[in-house]
Amino acid sequence: MKFPKVVIDWKNLFKAVVLLLFLAILVWQTNSTEQTLETYYQTTTQLSTAQQNLSSQSAILQEQLQITKAALDDLKSQDQYLINKDLEATISAIETTYTQAVTTYEDLLKLKELTSKTTDEDKAFTQSLVYLSKRNYASASATLKTLQSKITAAKQEIISTFTIPENVPVNNSPPGSGFSTQQVSMGGSNYLVSLVAGDLGSTRVLVDTASDQTCGNDCPTLSLADYVSRNGAYAGINGSYFCPASYPSCAGKTNSFDTLLMNKNKVYFNSDNNVYSSVPAVIFGDGWIRFVGRSQDWGRDTGIDSMIANQPMLVSGGQSVFGGDGDPKKGSKGPRSFVASKGNTVYIGVVFNATVAESALVLQTLGMENALNLDSGGSTALWYSGYKVGPGRNLPNAIVLARK
Repeated sequence: MKFPKVVIDWKNLFKAVVLLLFLAILVWQTNSTEQTLETYYQTTTQLSTAQQNLSSQSAILQEQLQITKAALDDLKSQDQYLINKDLEATISAIETTYTQAVTTYEDLLKLKELTSKTTDEDKAFTQSLVYLSKRNYASASATLKTLQSKITAAKQEIISTFTIPENVPVNNSPPGSGFSTQQVSMGGSNYLVSLVAGDLGSTRVLVDTASDQTCGNDCPTLSLADYVSRNGAYAGINGSYFCPASYPSCAGKTNSFDTLLMNKNKVYFNSDNNVYSSVPAVIFGDGWIRFVGRSQDWGRDTGIDSMIANQPMLVSGGQSVFGGDGDPKKGSKGPRSFVASKGNTVYIGVVFNATVAESALVLQTLGMENALNLDSGGSTALWYSGYKVGPGRNLPNAIVLARK
Protein backbone atom coordinates (compact mmCIF):
# COMPACT_ATOMS: atom_id res chain seq x y z
CA MET A 1 0.00 0.00 0.00
CA LYS A 2 1.33 3.29 -0.90
CA PHE A 3 1.07 6.06 1.70
CA PRO A 4 0.43 9.56 0.62
CA LYS A 5 3.30 11.92 0.91
CA VAL A 6 3.17 14.18 3.92
CA VAL A 7 4.54 17.59 3.57
CA ILE A 8 5.38 19.40 6.93
CA ASP A 9 5.26 23.15 6.99
CA TRP A 10 8.10 23.63 9.47
CA LYS A 11 7.87 27.36 9.42
CA ASN A 12 4.23 27.46 10.54
CA LEU A 13 4.84 24.66 13.05
CA PHE A 14 7.62 26.66 14.68
CA LYS A 15 5.34 29.67 14.90
CA ALA A 16 2.64 27.53 16.52
CA VAL A 17 5.07 26.10 19.08
CA VAL A 18 6.35 29.57 19.92
CA LEU A 19 2.80 30.81 20.27
CA LEU A 20 1.89 27.95 22.62
CA LEU A 21 5.00 28.53 24.68
CA PHE A 22 4.20 32.25 24.94
CA LEU A 23 0.65 31.43 26.02
CA ALA A 24 1.97 29.07 28.71
CA ILE A 25 4.35 31.71 30.04
CA LEU A 26 1.60 34.28 30.02
CA VAL A 27 -0.70 31.98 32.00
CA TRP A 28 2.11 31.32 34.58
CA GLN A 29 2.91 35.01 34.94
CA THR A 30 -0.76 35.81 35.36
CA ASN A 31 -1.08 33.30 38.17
CA SER A 32 2.12 34.58 39.82
CA THR A 33 0.98 38.18 39.55
CA GLU A 34 -2.36 37.31 41.09
CA GLN A 35 -0.57 35.62 43.98
CA THR A 36 1.73 38.65 44.40
CA LEU A 37 -1.19 41.02 44.31
CA GLU A 38 -3.05 38.90 46.80
CA THR A 39 0.00 38.93 49.09
CA TYR A 40 0.34 42.69 48.64
CA TYR A 41 -3.31 43.26 49.41
CA GLN A 42 -3.04 41.05 52.50
CA THR A 43 0.06 42.90 53.73
CA THR A 44 -1.54 46.26 53.06
CA THR A 45 -4.62 45.21 54.94
CA GLN A 46 -2.52 44.02 57.89
CA LEU A 47 -0.56 47.29 57.98
CA SER A 48 -3.75 49.27 57.80
CA THR A 49 -5.21 47.25 60.65
CA ALA A 50 -2.01 47.68 62.71
CA GLN A 51 -2.04 51.40 62.04
CA GLN A 52 -5.65 51.61 63.12
CA ASN A 53 -4.82 49.65 66.27
CA LEU A 54 -1.85 51.92 66.96
CA SER A 55 -3.97 55.00 66.44
CA SER A 56 -6.58 53.56 68.76
CA GLN A 57 -3.96 52.74 71.41
CA SER A 58 -2.46 56.22 71.06
CA ALA A 59 -5.87 57.76 71.58
CA ILE A 60 -6.40 55.59 74.65
CA LEU A 61 -2.95 56.57 75.99
CA GLN A 62 -3.67 60.25 75.41
CA GLU A 63 -6.96 59.86 77.22
CA GLN A 64 -5.22 58.12 80.13
CA LEU A 65 -2.61 60.88 80.29
CA GLN A 66 -5.33 63.49 80.39
CA ILE A 67 -7.07 61.61 83.19
CA THR A 68 -3.78 61.35 85.13
CA LYS A 69 -3.05 65.05 84.66
CA ALA A 70 -6.55 65.93 85.82
CA ALA A 71 -6.06 63.74 88.90
CA LEU A 72 -2.73 65.46 89.65
CA ASP A 73 -4.29 68.89 89.26
CA ASP A 74 -7.09 67.80 91.55
CA LEU A 75 -4.54 66.52 94.08
CA LYS A 76 -2.68 69.83 93.97
CA SER A 77 -5.81 71.87 94.42
CA GLN A 78 -7.69 69.76 96.92
CA ASP A 79 -5.40 67.35 98.71
CA GLN A 80 -1.91 66.98 100.17
CA TYR A 81 -0.26 69.70 98.08
CA LEU A 82 -2.40 72.48 99.50
CA ILE A 83 -2.37 70.81 102.91
CA ASN A 84 1.42 70.96 102.92
CA LYS A 85 1.40 74.58 101.79
CA ASP A 86 -1.11 75.46 104.50
CA LEU A 87 1.00 73.55 107.01
CA GLU A 88 4.11 75.51 106.02
CA ALA A 89 2.25 78.78 106.46
CA THR A 90 0.89 77.64 109.83
CA ILE A 91 4.31 76.58 111.09
CA SER A 92 5.77 79.93 110.00
CA ALA A 93 2.97 81.80 111.81
CA ILE A 94 3.51 79.72 114.96
CA GLU A 95 7.27 80.32 114.95
CA THR A 96 6.92 84.05 114.32
CA THR A 97 4.21 84.58 116.92
CA TYR A 98 5.97 82.37 119.48
CA THR A 99 9.18 84.40 119.15
CA GLN A 100 7.15 87.58 119.47
CA ALA A 101 5.37 86.22 122.55
CA VAL A 102 8.64 85.18 124.23
CA THR A 103 10.24 88.59 123.63
CA THR A 104 7.16 90.44 124.87
CA TYR A 105 6.82 88.22 127.94
CA GLU A 106 10.45 88.77 128.93
CA ASP A 107 10.02 92.52 128.46
CA LEU A 108 6.92 92.31 130.66
CA LEU A 109 9.01 90.58 133.34
CA LYS A 110 11.54 93.41 133.13
CA LEU A 111 8.73 95.94 133.53
CA LYS A 112 7.61 94.08 136.66
CA GLU A 113 11.11 94.61 138.02
CA LEU A 114 10.40 98.35 137.91
CA THR A 115 6.75 98.46 138.97
CA SER A 116 3.98 96.29 140.36
CA LYS A 117 1.34 98.17 138.37
CA THR A 118 1.11 95.89 135.34
CA THR A 119 -2.54 94.76 135.50
CA ASP A 120 -3.45 96.06 132.03
CA GLU A 121 -0.31 94.59 130.50
CA ASP A 122 -0.97 91.23 132.17
CA LYS A 123 -4.51 91.15 130.73
CA ALA A 124 -3.23 91.99 127.25
CA PHE A 125 -0.67 89.21 127.38
CA THR A 126 -3.31 86.75 128.58
CA GLN A 127 -5.51 87.77 125.65
CA SER A 128 -2.66 87.09 123.23
CA LEU A 129 -2.38 83.57 124.68
CA VAL A 130 -6.12 83.07 124.17
CA TYR A 131 -5.72 84.02 120.51
CA LEU A 132 -2.79 81.64 120.19
CA SER A 133 -4.80 78.79 121.70
CA LYS A 134 -7.46 79.40 119.04
CA ARG A 135 -4.80 79.52 116.30
CA ASN A 136 -5.72 83.11 115.54
CA TYR A 137 -2.12 84.10 114.89
CA ALA A 138 -2.90 87.42 113.24
CA SER A 139 -4.86 88.69 116.25
CA ALA A 140 -2.25 87.32 118.65
CA SER A 141 0.52 89.10 116.78
CA ALA A 142 -1.41 92.38 116.68
CA THR A 143 -2.15 92.15 120.42
CA LEU A 144 1.50 91.47 121.24
CA LYS A 145 2.62 94.37 119.08
CA THR A 146 0.27 96.73 120.90
CA LEU A 147 1.39 95.32 124.26
CA GLN A 148 5.04 95.85 123.35
CA SER A 149 4.31 99.52 122.70
CA LYS A 150 2.53 99.81 126.07
CA ILE A 151 5.47 98.21 127.88
CA THR A 152 7.91 100.61 126.23
CA ALA A 153 5.72 103.58 127.13
CA ALA A 154 5.39 102.38 130.74
CA LYS A 155 9.16 102.04 131.07
CA GLN A 156 9.70 105.51 129.68
CA GLU A 157 7.17 106.93 132.13
CA ILE A 158 8.90 105.25 135.07
CA ILE A 159 12.28 106.54 133.92
CA SER A 160 10.98 110.07 133.42
CA THR A 161 9.37 110.13 136.87
CA PHE A 162 12.42 108.75 138.70
CA THR A 163 13.50 111.21 141.36
CA ILE A 164 16.34 111.21 143.84
CA PRO A 165 15.27 111.91 147.43
CA GLU A 166 16.20 115.45 148.42
CA ASN A 167 17.92 114.30 151.60
CA VAL A 168 20.55 112.31 149.67
CA PRO A 169 23.76 114.39 149.66
CA VAL A 170 25.70 115.28 146.54
CA ASN A 171 29.21 113.88 146.79
CA ASN A 172 31.56 113.10 143.93
CA SER A 173 34.01 111.26 146.17
CA PRO A 174 33.51 107.61 147.19
CA PRO A 175 33.46 106.59 150.86
CA GLY A 176 36.71 105.44 152.43
CA SER A 177 34.94 102.57 154.15
CA GLY A 178 31.49 101.20 154.87
CA PHE A 179 28.27 101.97 153.00
CA SER A 180 27.11 105.17 151.32
CA THR A 181 24.17 106.36 149.24
CA GLN A 182 24.96 109.62 147.47
CA GLN A 183 24.28 111.75 144.44
CA VAL A 184 27.00 112.12 141.84
CA SER A 185 26.82 115.32 139.81
CA MET A 186 27.88 114.88 136.21
CA GLY A 187 27.20 116.81 133.03
CA GLY A 188 24.37 118.84 134.52
CA SER A 189 22.60 115.73 135.85
CA ASN A 190 22.69 113.95 139.17
CA TYR A 191 22.88 110.17 139.51
CA LEU A 192 21.97 108.14 142.58
CA VAL A 193 24.66 105.67 143.67
CA SER A 194 24.74 103.15 146.51
CA LEU A 195 28.13 101.55 147.21
CA VAL A 196 30.18 99.67 149.77
CA ALA A 197 33.91 100.22 150.31
CA GLY A 198 36.31 97.56 151.56
CA ASP A 199 39.96 98.01 152.51
CA LEU A 200 41.94 95.27 150.75
CA GLY A 201 44.30 95.13 153.71
CA SER A 202 41.55 93.77 155.92
CA THR A 203 39.04 92.43 153.38
CA ARG A 204 39.02 89.24 151.33
CA VAL A 205 37.02 89.45 148.10
CA LEU A 206 35.46 86.08 147.29
CA VAL A 207 33.42 84.78 144.39
CA ASP A 208 30.98 82.11 145.55
CA THR A 209 28.87 79.75 143.42
CA ALA A 210 25.80 77.67 144.19
CA SER A 211 27.14 74.88 141.97
CA ASP A 212 30.35 72.99 142.76
CA GLN A 213 31.37 72.86 139.09
CA THR A 214 30.46 74.05 135.60
CA CYS A 215 26.72 73.71 135.02
CA GLY A 216 24.89 73.99 131.70
CA ASN A 217 21.23 73.70 132.67
CA ASP A 218 18.91 73.69 135.67
CA CYS A 219 21.73 75.10 137.77
CA PRO A 220 21.37 75.70 141.51
CA THR A 221 20.97 79.24 142.81
CA LEU A 222 21.03 81.05 146.14
CA SER A 223 19.86 84.42 147.38
CA LEU A 224 22.52 87.08 147.89
CA ALA A 225 21.77 86.97 151.63
CA ASP A 226 22.59 83.24 151.64
CA TYR A 227 25.93 83.86 149.92
CA VAL A 228 26.80 86.54 152.46
CA SER A 229 25.71 84.39 155.39
CA ARG A 230 27.53 81.19 154.47
CA ASN A 231 30.79 83.08 153.95
CA GLY A 232 30.53 85.12 157.13
CA ALA A 233 30.76 88.20 154.91
CA TYR A 234 29.75 91.76 155.69
CA ALA A 235 28.71 92.77 152.16
CA GLY A 236 27.84 91.27 148.81
CA ILE A 237 26.61 91.99 145.29
CA ASN A 238 25.17 89.99 142.42
CA GLY A 239 27.68 88.48 139.99
CA SER A 240 27.89 87.74 136.27
CA TYR A 241 25.19 87.57 133.60
CA PHE A 242 23.16 84.35 133.61
CA CYS A 243 20.03 82.91 132.00
CA PRO A 244 17.09 83.15 134.47
CA ALA A 245 14.70 80.22 134.75
CA SER A 246 11.74 82.61 134.33
CA TYR A 247 12.80 83.47 130.76
CA PRO A 248 11.34 81.14 128.08
CA SER A 249 14.38 81.83 125.87
CA CYS A 250 16.55 80.23 128.57
CA ALA A 251 14.94 76.80 128.22
CA GLY A 252 17.68 74.19 128.18
CA LYS A 253 20.19 76.47 129.92
CA THR A 254 18.32 77.77 132.95
CA ASN A 255 20.35 79.60 135.59
CA SER A 256 23.58 78.93 133.70
CA PHE A 257 26.38 81.39 132.95
CA ASP A 258 29.06 80.94 130.31
CA THR A 259 31.87 83.31 131.31
CA LEU A 260 35.07 82.40 133.12
CA LEU A 261 35.02 82.24 136.91
CA MET A 262 37.08 80.77 139.74
CA ASN A 263 35.19 80.38 142.99
CA LYS A 264 36.46 80.54 146.56
CA ASN A 265 37.19 76.79 146.42
CA LYS A 266 39.63 77.42 143.56
CA VAL A 267 37.43 75.65 141.00
CA TYR A 268 37.39 77.19 137.53
CA PHE A 269 34.05 77.33 135.71
CA ASN A 270 33.57 77.36 131.92
CA SER A 271 37.30 77.01 131.39
CA ASP A 272 37.18 75.13 128.07
CA ASN A 273 34.95 77.62 126.23
CA ASN A 274 36.87 80.68 127.40
CA VAL A 275 40.35 79.85 126.14
CA TYR A 276 40.13 82.68 123.59
CA SER A 277 37.55 84.83 125.38
CA SER A 278 37.65 88.59 124.94
CA VAL A 279 35.32 89.14 127.92
CA PRO A 280 36.96 91.38 130.58
CA ALA A 281 37.65 89.99 134.05
CA VAL A 282 38.67 90.99 137.55
CA ILE A 283 41.04 88.94 139.72
CA PHE A 284 41.05 89.11 143.51
CA GLY A 285 44.23 88.25 145.41
CA ASP A 286 45.42 88.56 148.99
CA GLY A 287 45.51 92.33 149.45
CA TRP A 288 45.28 93.18 145.74
CA ILE A 289 42.87 93.43 142.81
CA ARG A 290 43.61 93.31 139.09
CA PHE A 291 41.44 94.03 136.05
CA VAL A 292 42.21 92.49 132.62
CA GLY A 293 40.68 93.48 129.30
CA ARG A 294 40.29 89.88 128.09
CA SER A 295 39.76 86.62 129.94
CA GLN A 296 42.26 84.95 127.61
CA ASP A 297 44.96 87.18 129.09
CA TRP A 298 44.50 85.35 132.37
CA GLY A 299 45.61 81.75 132.80
CA ARG A 300 44.17 79.28 135.27
CA ASP A 301 46.22 80.26 138.31
CA THR A 302 44.73 78.94 141.54
CA GLY A 303 47.06 80.96 143.74
CA ILE A 304 44.47 83.75 143.85
CA ASP A 305 41.38 84.10 146.05
CA SER A 306 38.82 84.31 143.23
CA MET A 307 38.15 85.75 139.77
CA ILE A 308 35.09 86.57 137.68
CA ALA A 309 34.54 87.69 134.08
CA ASN A 310 31.74 89.88 132.76
CA GLN A 311 31.27 92.74 130.34
CA PRO A 312 31.80 95.46 129.53
CA MET A 313 34.80 97.03 131.19
CA LEU A 314 33.58 100.42 132.41
CA VAL A 315 36.70 102.22 133.59
CA SER A 316 40.37 101.48 132.96
CA GLY A 317 43.25 103.63 134.14
CA GLY A 318 40.83 106.20 135.54
CA GLN A 319 39.06 106.75 132.20
CA SER A 320 35.65 105.62 130.97
CA VAL A 321 36.21 102.98 128.27
CA PHE A 322 32.62 102.16 127.33
CA GLY A 323 30.47 104.55 125.33
CA GLY A 324 27.85 102.07 124.10
CA ASP A 325 27.83 99.20 121.61
CA GLY A 326 24.36 99.35 120.07
CA ASP A 327 22.89 96.78 122.45
CA PRO A 328 19.44 98.12 123.44
CA LYS A 329 19.69 96.41 126.83
CA LYS A 330 22.86 98.32 127.68
CA GLY A 331 21.39 101.46 126.16
CA SER A 332 18.26 101.48 128.31
CA LYS A 333 18.11 103.08 131.74
CA GLY A 334 18.01 100.95 134.85
CA PRO A 335 20.03 99.91 137.91
CA ARG A 336 23.66 99.07 137.01
CA SER A 337 25.76 96.88 139.32
CA PHE A 338 29.55 97.16 139.35
CA VAL A 339 32.78 96.14 141.05
CA ALA A 340 35.54 98.76 141.09
CA SER A 341 38.79 99.78 142.70
CA LYS A 342 40.59 102.93 143.76
CA GLY A 343 43.97 102.67 145.40
CA ASN A 344 43.85 99.86 147.94
CA THR A 345 40.06 99.92 148.23
CA VAL A 346 37.53 97.67 146.51
CA TYR A 347 34.03 98.96 145.80
CA ILE A 348 30.80 97.16 145.00
CA GLY A 349 27.64 99.09 144.24
CA VAL A 350 24.77 100.17 142.03
CA VAL A 351 24.23 103.23 139.82
CA PHE A 352 20.48 103.85 139.50
CA ASN A 353 18.46 104.88 136.45
CA ALA A 354 21.46 104.86 134.13
CA THR A 355 22.57 103.29 130.89
CA VAL A 356 25.74 101.20 131.05
CA ALA A 357 27.66 104.02 129.32
CA GLU A 358 26.33 106.56 131.85
CA SER A 359 27.36 104.31 134.74
CA ALA A 360 30.90 104.26 133.33
CA LEU A 361 31.00 108.07 133.36
CA VAL A 362 29.57 108.18 136.90
CA LEU A 363 32.30 105.85 138.16
CA GLN A 364 34.95 107.88 136.36
CA THR A 365 33.55 110.99 138.08
CA LEU A 366 33.81 109.19 141.43
CA GLY A 367 37.50 108.73 140.74
CA MET A 368 37.47 104.97 140.24
CA GLU A 369 40.66 103.70 138.62
CA ASN A 370 39.09 100.50 137.25
CA ALA A 371 35.54 99.19 137.11
CA LEU A 372 33.70 96.20 135.63
CA ASN A 373 30.00 95.97 134.84
CA LEU A 374 28.01 93.17 136.49
CA ASP A 375 24.56 91.71 135.86
CA SER A 376 21.63 94.07 136.44
CA GLY A 377 17.87 94.32 136.02
CA GLY A 378 16.01 91.75 138.10
CA SER A 379 19.30 90.28 139.31
CA THR A 380 20.42 93.54 140.93
CA ALA A 381 21.10 93.13 144.64
CA LEU A 382 23.40 94.84 147.16
CA TRP A 383 23.76 93.64 150.74
CA TYR A 384 25.32 95.47 153.69
CA SER A 385 23.84 94.63 157.09
CA GLY A 386 20.73 93.73 155.13
CA TYR A 387 19.54 94.43 151.61
CA LYS A 388 20.30 97.95 150.42
CA VAL A 389 19.13 97.03 146.91
CA GLY A 390 17.09 93.99 146.02
CA PRO A 391 16.81 91.18 146.99
CA GLY A 392 16.28 90.46 143.31
CA ARG A 393 16.14 86.92 141.94
CA ASN A 394 18.27 84.05 143.23
CA LEU A 395 21.76 83.90 141.72
CA PRO A 396 24.18 81.21 140.47
CA ASN A 397 27.14 83.29 141.70
CA ALA A 398 27.91 86.40 143.74
CA ILE A 399 30.79 88.55 144.99
CA VAL A 400 31.12 88.91 148.76
CA LEU A 401 33.39 90.96 151.03
CA ALA A 402 34.61 89.11 154.11
CA ARG A 403 36.91 90.12 156.96
CA LYS A 404 40.33 88.52 156.99
